[in-house]
Amino acid sequence: MIGWYVHHHGRGHLQQLRLITAHLKAPVTVLSSFERPPWWLGEWVCLPSDVDVEYPGDVSAAGVLHWAPLHSPGLRRRGAAIAAWIDRARPRAVVTDVSVEVTLIARILGVPVVVAAMRGTRTDRAHVAAYDCAHALLAPWPAEFTPAGWPRRWNAKTWNVGAFSAFDGAPHWPVRHTTPRNVLVVMGAGGSDVTPRTLAEARAATPGWTWRSAGVGTWLSRAALWRALCEAHVVITHAGQNAVAEVAAARRPAVVVAQPRPHGEQLETASTLDGAGIAIGLARWPAPEHLPRLLDDASARGGDGWRMWSRGDGAQLAARLLDQLADRVGETEEDTLCARH
Repeated sequence: MIGWYVHHHGRGHLQQLRLITAHLKAPVTVLSSFERPPWWLGEWVCLPSDVDVEYPGDVSAAGVLHWAPLHSPGLRRRGAAIAAWIDRARPRAVVTDVSVEVTLIARILGVPVVVAAMRGTRTDRAHVAAYDCAHALLAPWPAEFTPAGWPRRWNAKTWNVGAFSAFDGAPHWPVRHTTPRNVLVVMGAGGSDVTPRTLAEARAATPGWTWRSAGVGTWLSRAALWRALCEAHVVITHAGQNAVAEVAAARRPAVVVAQPRPHGEQLETASTLDGAGIAIGLARWPAPEHLPRLLDDASARGGDGWRMWSRGDGAQLAARLLDQLADRVGETEEDTLCARH
């Protein structure tokens, strides 16, 4: 049995769960404040909210943690539910995606923890504690794109599986050589500073392009999004992990625009992609007058560089490594029981 903690902000954490567990042999129990989605058929432990006090006091315990509000009944019940499940289920490992506090709870209770690693600056006290005590760090990027400043002790236990998405291995729609060319804007559920007005200004500044969006006032079905990605001459996407992986799967020319996130996660990703020549990376949405040149430059750069970021088998590799960990822990438990008897 593997436990899997899913954070409730955005939809990317659910997506990672769905993609990796599709290839896992070990059974998985999810622990989350999310409501159980209809596609999840396994056990789901619904955790109480820990945002339930008006004056939460020192929520970081002087910087040691990220979120531990004082005198929160929800936080107490949340921790108790996690501990009770671990005691009952005796999981061979727990994946945390993501929470410093859940990582520490599981490890304190003697369970190996695999932390879903995230880009950006993760050298604050809380992240260092979680990453240090993790059995492994699951990194959805290749080793050559390890964030600058990561200590060697983290690199030694990082599973660099590369980016992965639901579109890996999907048949590609052919690009239509149309005039005007088309650009697809992809923004996510985690928050964006790109608005319908932003897109209206972009359209006015680029008469040689037609514009379509997913996540700015309109949403596309998964099938429609894949077709739109494949057919786009250029994609402008936020720098979230899953969106970048989907553009990588489509191998399309791209402009990657960082959105404000804690620890500079998206800013670091956009900068890395730009420095590697994979895509044009920007710290913010460009001024309208810069868009014609940016779109032309992205188109000229092409999308073949995405092969460096995503091999197409990241979810399968992550599942294989988790199964191997669960098997090793199971063998250790059996050896311990045999030794006692």
